[in-house]
Amino acid sequence: MKHLLNLLAAVALLVWGTHLVRTGVLRVFGANLRTMLARSLGNRFTAALSGIGVTALVQSSTATSLMTASFVGQGLITLPAALAVMRGADIGTALMAMVFSLDLSWLSPVFIFVGVVLFITRQASTAGRVGRVFIGLGLMLLALERVVQATEPMLSSPITPLVLEAIASDLMTEILIGALLAIVSYSSLAVVLLIAAMAETQVVPLGMALGMVLGANLGNGLAAVLTMARSSVEVRQVTVGNMVFKILGVALMAPFIGLWIRYVEPRLPGTSHSVVLFHLIYNIIISVGFIGFTQWVAKWVSRLLPKPAKAQGDRPHHLDPSALATPSLAISCAVREALYQADVVETMLLGVMDVIRKNDQELAQRLRQMDDEVDNLYSSIKYYLTKISRDDLGEEESRRWADILSFTINMEQIGDIIERILQDIEDKKIKKGVHFSEAGMAEITELHEHLISNLRLGMSVFLNGNVRDAQRLLEEKVHFRNLERAYATSHLIRLSDRTLRSMETSSLHIDLISDLKRINSHISSIAYPILESARQSPSQRSQPAAEELREAQGDHP
Repeated sequence: MKHLLNLLAAVALLVWGTHLVRTGVLRVFGANLRTMLARSLGNRFTAALSGIGVTALVQSSTATSLMTASFVGQGLITLPAALAVMRGADIGTALMAMVFSLDLSWLSPVFIFVGVVLFITRQASTAGRVGRVFIGLGLMLLALERVVQATEPMLSSPITPLVLEAIASDLMTEILIGALLAIVSYSSLAVVLLIAAMAETQVVPLGMALGMVLGANLGNGLAAVLTMARSSVEVRQVTVGNMVFKILGVALMAPFIGLWIRYVEPRLPGTSHSVVLFHLIYNIIISVGFIGFTQWVAKWVSRLLPKPAKAQGDRPHHLDPSALATPSLAISCAVREALYQADVVETMLLGVMDVIRKNDQELAQRLRQMDDEVDNLYSSIKYYLTKISRDDLGEEESRRWADILSFTINMEQIGDIIERILQDIEDKKIKKGVHFSEAGMAEITELHEHLISNLRLGMSVFLNGNVRDAQRLLEEKVHFRNLERAYATSHLIRLSDRTLRSMETSSLHIDLISDLKRINSHISSIAYPILESARQSPSQRSQPAAEELREAQGDHP
């Protein structure tokens, strides 16, 4: 029992080390890896090469699969290109298995020591995240050494040969075991290294080890399919297409296991080398040999999983669950959904003037119902952001995470204000059949036009983070506040002149321009985090912008 526990602990340590490397690399290079993939999709061969490079760094073809599937879900790449990337990703995993199969145990203490020093002393910096990667590499090497040590005493057990004999007689059982291990560990690399170490110590026969390797590759593809089960059809097409290639590879390689043991294995220096080389050959065959079939498989998968016809008015969903495996990509998805939320708010705000001019109560009700969509979008984005691991985000991405949350809160509050404005227009204008004076209507129209302009500028500031535009946005807040005060005064003058329409709409007029000012304050607050992150001194800003930033805490509603 003690030896079995030691083996399980070593396996867990191997899986954990792989996880540390994968998450550490994504923290440091996540955005760059995404750019590298996006720029190399011109043809199938460059796409495959990018898949090799990304997977070699991340040490997980599953992570590359999730990243690539997310691109397809967002319409950034085609399905054949994504399948080509996955062909390279499988080779990348196999190459890393070859590297780790070498005797690198002497590097384990070096990696762990350097990694811990970097991680502790500079935890929040890039160096600290690189230290995390070193720790993971060191733990993987240490775990492989522990696997060998833990399996040696198990050979002396009289039960071991009986169990292995029963399993080794059935290739399908061997494949099933390998697949289950890959699904549970979520890493075919860790499983292949484990199988190689156990084969080296003769805990499992070579034939059984090769069958389990085939199973580990199937399990790797199946894990991605299960992970993407609730994603969009475009995303699931990638994982299913990748699974098709893996099944074809297993069907092709399984009959040659006996020939491999007879003719290839005697020429290799060790059993572990035979296992990882078999793993590499398998992936080269399904990658290089089958890369010409990506178009064919893509067409077949598209027929198997056809895209649903979009209903009129249906919108794309940008909050892709599969992108959560790559925090930088998940942040981009949240940004796109936040901008869609702002588009809905803009539609509501544009419709306000139509309701005022035409006394259109039906339109007012439709616009008020849109606030429910704004609220739902806010809840969805907020929940999506909470599922992004803050530990996996760099400093810049953490700021972006906070900016997105702040932006969506402001849009949700603007939606609430617009809903209240529409309700007031219905109650105080449409139902009473009154109208604004010509001067009052002109003032409201001008404020509304400024508001629409500022909302669009605010969306641009949120998307691009341009400091100069952020300054303009705060300057516009000062200008808008001055207009609001001037128009409130003008309205009071009209009241003193006993203007009938001004008297009939006085309450609504004052509330309306006050609410428009509040909306503008929410829009202007988009600029605050941009300017704060830029760390500009007041002397670098225009005077109005400097004053507004100093008043942010006290003036912002």
